[in-house]
Amino acid sequence: MTGEIQAELGRYLENPFDLGALGPGTVLPLPDEPFVATWERWAAEARQRGAFAVLSENLPQLRFPIREGISKTDAYRDATLRGASPEASAAGLELERPEVIELEIHPSPAGRIPVLLVRGRAEFVALVQALGKRNEPSPVPDSQGALMVAGFNNWARIRELRSRGEEITATTPKELYQDRFILLSDGPYSAVPAADLGLGDEEWKELSLAIRRDHECAHYFTRRLFGSMRNHAHDELMADWAGLVAATGRFRADWFLRFLGLEDYPRYRAGGRLEIYRGDLSDEAFSVLQGLVRVAALNLEAFRPETLKDRA
Repeated sequence: MTGEIQAELGRYLENPFDLGALGPGTVLPLPDEPFVATWERWAAEARQRGAFAVLSENLPQLRFPIREGISKTDAYRDATLRGASPEASAAGLELERPEVIELEIHPSPAGRIPVLLVRGRAEFVALVQALGKRNEPSPVPDSQGALMVAGFNNWARIRELRSRGEEITATTPKELYQDRFILLSDGPYSAVPAADLGLGDEEWKELSLAIRRDHECAHYFTRRLFGSMRNHAHDELMADWAGLVAATGRFRADWFLRFLGLEDYPRYRAGGRLEIYRGDLSDEAFSVLQGLVRVAALNLEAFRPETLKDRA
């Protein structure tokens, strides 16, 4: 490996986590963030009227269709950036099966967080485009089955603030009006077919949902406690560890490597998830990264938490 490749990988593998927040006074789970109370009310309503109906009333993005250039229209900008009510004539988000959307408040070490469970691929893609891509028809990779939405201006909460005589200014704490929530699909995790893992389709759908949920909660944890959450091989290894352990009781390196496209290392399968986390690595550095990820996964599979107790 050349010095240039070493330097490239050194930059890629820099640790951005601020561990200063983790100390003797840290108590888990962390307290809920302020937005949870609003979403908890919506979840209760959703059990009576359906999640999509409730969310469409409160999230203006769901009152617009997926359409090229829609994010630049005055009506869309007025609704999403200024909180104006969409015109009555505006077509809403077109979903063939809105009933496949569920809303729950999921407990995690970082506090409870709203989760939208979407049991249909077409519906999941539409929600990702609406809530993550400003209703533009941007492509969603087949291997993507989750989205963490952050910094989301919640106009329902803003209106509540204004009803109490409070205005949003540059000094207003963002946690008073911005939300974070998770979109989850029940499709095959990382687009890996059930047969590749020796599982039935329905069993794999439920496992995929569980893996994704705790995977995203791991990202929530590092973002809230350590100040960082990235599309990065290091973060994905940790998050998949959390998801697999929660769903199956243990970390399986063979599953993880298949998720990333490394099941036949040193051959890399094009379309595997690892390329999403490549960043700007050169071909040579990306090839070395594949080997590093494989070794890390095998070491993590061999790790047993009880060994730490033995050393204490």
